[in-house]
Amino acid sequence: MCLVGGLTAPAPLLLLLLLLCPPAAQGDCSRPPEVPNALLTMGDVSSFPEGTTVTYKCKEGFVKVPGKADSVVCLNNAWSELAEFCNRSCDVPTRLLFASLKTSFTKQNYFPEGSIVEYDCRPGYRKDHSLSGKLTCLQNFKWSKPDEFCKRKSCPNPGDLRNGRVSIPTDILYGASISFSCNEGYRLVGVTSSYCSLVDDSVVWSDPLPECQEIFCPEPPEVNNGFILDLRDTYVYQQAIKYRCNEGFTLIGESSIYCTVKGDQGEWSGPPPECKGSQISKVTPPVQKSTTVIASATKPTSTPQKPTTTNVPSTKAPSTQKPTTASVPSTEATSTQKPTTVNVSAKQSSATPRTTNAPKGKGTVSSDAAIIATGHTCVTLTVLFMTLVTIG
Repeated sequence: MCLVGGLTAPAPLLLLLLLLCPPAAQGDCSRPPEVPNALLTMGDVSSFPEGTTVTYKCKEGFVKVPGKADSVVCLNNAWSELAEFCNRSCDVPTRLLFASLKTSFTKQNYFPEGSIVEYDCRPGYRKDHSLSGKLTCLQNFKWSKPDEFCKRKSCPNPGDLRNGRVSIPTDILYGASISFSCNEGYRLVGVTSSYCSLVDDSVVWSDPLPECQEIFCPEPPEVNNGFILDLRDTYVYQQAIKYRCNEGFTLIGESSIYCTVKGDQGEWSGPPPECKGSQISKVTPPVQKSTTVIASATKPTSTPQKPTTTNVPSTKAPSTQKPTTASVPSTEATSTQKPTTVNVSAKQSSATPRTTNAPKGKGTVSSDAAIIATGHTCVTLTVLFMTLVTIG
């Protein structure tokens, strides 16, 4: 027999026992025992002297039961007793946007089947007492689905924006946003949006309502030789002005323009008209000059002229008959022109030829007739004919 607890074996067997059962070191422990749902963390250690402590860790899906030991100690060649300390558990309770886990559950990591946890509403939310604020670890070690037992608080009504609009896309609850815009003809002064935000334990709008200011157009442009009807000190969106021209001028273009808006600045809808004078040219007809032909008796000039003779029969021609002179207007009269004299005389048995002498340089009667023809040809010939008839 081997030596156990001070007992001895017969001498022949002692050597054999020493070979088969070598004596253990004084105080050493054997390998630590197995623990359900746990694993050893000793690594490659093979010797466990007196006082050695070995710790376990729970397998995946198991959690250490609070208050239970998770290690053993080598005492007098034996390990201390260790109860089962790993058990199934739900994970850390669900994190909610509208609520937070109560402080009493924040440090707990073991939630066996049937465990219940409670929540408090986060700032900006209020408790809906008609719904449960608790979660339960179910049999499958999953937490029950939470109700929305905390509701968002509401910001006050933003009110109306004078000469503008307040746009509310969803609601005015905590976290919501609203936007602002102005009517046509007004510019926005202030923020374009505001958020329902948390201040202390209440919710308020992050920014106050902006202001919509009326947009004015600059002074209207003036026009030369014209004026603006009903002048005003200021001009706002869609307000029109009308132009009128001074007497004697004509309006060219649109007679009115109106105030419009580009971006957040006022401008006129177009350029002003023009006032232009009436360009009427008065044409004065040329003054027509008359040409006078005077028939008188003159002496023949030094230059021989061929006489023009007209025979007029007469039964009696007084010897003392005065010559008849005919004055004919001409288209052109010169101060140096000599009169043309026609002398007509008659004798009892024969006709005295009538000679017409033309001034020097003016040509014969035929050339004079050409000049007369350019003016009043018919009048001249009529006068000459009537003179001859009178003489006859």
